[in-house]
Amino acid sequence: PPRVARRRAAVRGVRRVSPSMLRYLRLLGIQLRASTAVAMQYRLDFLAEGALAIFWTAWSIVPLLVVFGPRASVAGWTFEEALVVIGWFLVMKGILEGAVNPSLAAVVEHIRKGTLDFVLLKPADAQFLVSTQKFQPWRVADVAGGIVVFAVAFHRLGRAPTPAHVVAAVLLLACAALILYSLWILVISAAFFVVKVDNLSFLFVSIFDAARWPADVFRGILRAVFTFVVPLAIMTTFPARALLGKDFGPLDGAGALAGALAFAAFARLVWLRSIGHYTSASS
Repeated sequence: PPRVARRRAAVRGVRRVSPSMLRYLRLLGIQLRASTAVAMQYRLDFLAEGALAIFWTAWSIVPLLVVFGPRASVAGWTFEEALVVIGWFLVMKGILEGAVNPSLAAVVEHIRKGTLDFVLLKPADAQFLVSTQKFQPWRVADVAGGIVVFAVAFHRLGRAPTPAHVVAAVLLLACAALILYSLWILVISAAFFVVKVDNLSFLFVSIFDAARWPADVFRGILRAVFTFVVPLAIMTTFPARALLGKDFGPLDGAGALAGALAFAAFARLVWLRSIGHYTSASS
């Protein structure tokens, strides 16, 4: 019967997909172990970089102290609430510098030298391979610093986030990480058409620094840009609002999810179109 046939087809589809997903998870685990092993070979550098990350974590709070020193709130945000935004900024910075930037920055050199062939010839998705070829494990210090900032902020607020708010914030963190990764894929895809994209990557990192501030601080065109074009608000302000339970509803969460999926789909399309223009060293 048609119903049984459809059910059997669905089962066959699951059987086909599951081994593939497990294979990519194993590949991800291998890449993580390799990056950790390389980092631990130079333990003094590992500890020094971790200490430096802790220093920059503390230093990132200084502008907040300067701005909030003479005033109780800015754009409807108190100092403690703005600290939560800083916490998310540190977490996202750890993801950017520890998981996204190290791998994708190396793609530019591969494209420039024509050595991307070694990636394309491997029996796995090229975007996955270039996105997971290198990690910087010591950047977990940024994530830990963000968690400490959360603890300090909620201690000063005199309350703890509810479980529902924590779940919403974690889901938004996944959306934010997907958007951050997709934006970086778009930046790297430009390397297939221009010789150098270093300045463009530096510009992106500089723009990302604005994510340390609540989106409500910006006005006019800047607020529109940081919400829809380069959605820094979704990366830090939205998760902060969700964790605080501050002016955040299901529609905001649905919009963030839709935006993240749209960015990911667009980045995937651009990557596939861009890789078609790749000229190898042997061409």
